[in-house]
Formats: sequence, structure tokens, C-alpha cells
Amino acid sequence: MTTIDRVSDDFSRLHRIFTFHLGVAVSLAWVTALYASLNAPWVRNIRALIDPAGLGRVESTWSFLFVMPMVLTVAWLSVYFGREVLRRSQTLGNVALEFAAAALVAFGLFYLSIDRAVSVITIGL
Repeated sequence: MTTIDRVSDDFSRLHRIFTFHLGVAVSLAWVTALYASLNAPWVRNIRALIDPAGLGRVESTWSFLFVMPMVLTVAWLSVYFGREVLRRSQTLGNVALEFAAAALVAFGLFYLSIDRAVSVITIGL
């Protein structure tokens, strides 16, 4: 097996694993956001309810809960349907490093999505 074939096989394997796990993260983010929306007060400025002392920007309940799951969904669809584009546009020398960097970014977005949903769930407690 040549080096190009081995890199191609590594990319296919890592892409399949990453796409599956990103899909699971997207599903969990949506389920958590939808569950939080059942208990959420639908107001214009939900940030004031979460942190009354903070005088930050105004954000509605809809955008507070659903923006991060939508970003994750767009990322998942881009990864799923853009496989060959990703294969051709490698920036790092190692395929595993590229997928590790993508996984860190995806985990950060997933964490923010879950953190926002949990903060809305705990408003009523």
C-alpha cells in the first residue's frame, strides 16, 4: 500500500468517525434545547433572567436556545456533504491533527449549546 492510499484510508476512517460523533452531538444539542424550550419563559431578554446583575446585550429566548444547535447542524451537514472538498483542502500535514482540531471546535460549540440550555432549565428552579 502506498503512502497516498494509506492517507486516503485514514481520512475515510476518521471522517466516518467524526461525522457520526458530530451527528450524535447535534442530536443531543437539539434535544436539550427543545426540552429547555418547554420550560423556558419566552421573553425578549432572557439574559436578564439568567444573570440579573449583568447588563450585557439583549438576547431573546429563541436565539439564546437555538442558535448553537443550528450552527452545529450546519457544520454537520457541511462535513457530511463536503467530504471530497475536505479531503482536497487539507491544511495540516497530518490528517489526525486536522480532525482533532475540528473535534475541539465542535466540542466547544456543543458545550456552549448544552450550557445555554441548562441555564434556561435552571431559571425556574
